[in-house]
Amino acid sequence: MIKLTRRNALLAGTGAFLLPGSGRAQAAWPNGPVTFVVGYAAGGGADINARELANIEGPMIGAQIVVDNKGGAAGSVGARIVAAAKPDGQTLFYAVGTNVIINPWVQKGMIDTLATLAPICQTTAYQYVLAVNPKVPANTAAELVALAKKDPEKLTFSSSGVGGNNHLAGALFAEAAGIKIVHVPYKGTGPALADVISGVITMNFSSLPPAVGQVKAGNLKALAVTGEKRVSSLPDVPTLKEQGIDVVVNGWHGLFAPAKTPDAVLDKIAADTKAAMKDPRWATALAKDGLEMPPDLSRAQFARFVADEHAFWGKKLKELHVQME
Repeated sequence: MIKLTRRNALLAGTGAFLLPGSGRAQAAWPNGPVTFVVGYAAGGGADINARELANIEGPMIGAQIVVDNKGGAAGSVGARIVAAAKPDGQTLFYAVGTNVIINPWVQKGMIDTLATLAPICQTTAYQYVLAVNPKVPANTAAELVALAKKDPEKLTFSSSGVGGNNHLAGALFAEAAGIKIVHVPYKGTGPALADVISGVITMNFSSLPPAVGQVKAGNLKALAVTGEKRVSSLPDVPTLKEQGIDVVVNGWHGLFAPAKTPDAVLDKIAADTKAAMKDPRWATALAKDGLEMPPDLSRAQFARFVADEHAFWGKKLKELHVQME
């Protein structure tokens, strides 16, 4: 049995993403409208969260922050756009962690995110919910496993793309439960979840923001959450571990800029973003979406965290037999 765990602790840093010392002059940022590029279609967790942050931070920095959805290749289209943008801090990548730490391992021809993107700060921490169409005759994870064993490869699970956390969660769930379920990748969580609601797909390991409202409205049925403990937004939904399936999947969002963006600009963006995250509206938005405040890491600490996660998952993906696109 393999246990999939997103580590929160910082490990000894690798050489990638190391940053020079502090003491730099403040940059004149922003210089006009700022764009948060999201690598998924509108309606997914990253999209919802990016818009919430933009609405808070924009007025604080005196500039409009526009969210630009560039779905495709599990977030890699967005990553490429930002990596190729002018390194002035005006175009930023509002990334899901998998976009920068896992995609390079599972997608052929993917850019080297450690070399082409500069980490700024982590904005959230979160887990996922195993949600099924309400007509699926299972009310627990164990009952879902029994259905899958009764009819192998009949049940399907959607994801935002190969290598995304909801793909990995599904792959690990199948591995741990000893079942065969069919993966169907989409270009974002929004459309992937829509087809579960319509009944085209059996299940999805969705990030909480787009799923919680649908669960409470009765459009989805939540069978489990994927963290170490239950979430306040779905307090009656047990974890997979509570149900005897040793799987833990946590995720995060974070801001990245094109490589070669001046350190002074990166420092200013990090400081302004962290100031926005101290606004009470941010805590309210996180609670509503089932997200958590991330650890308060410096740019250097966040960079080491990203590099360490990248190395860790390179080994783990081989164990999971996740195939490159």
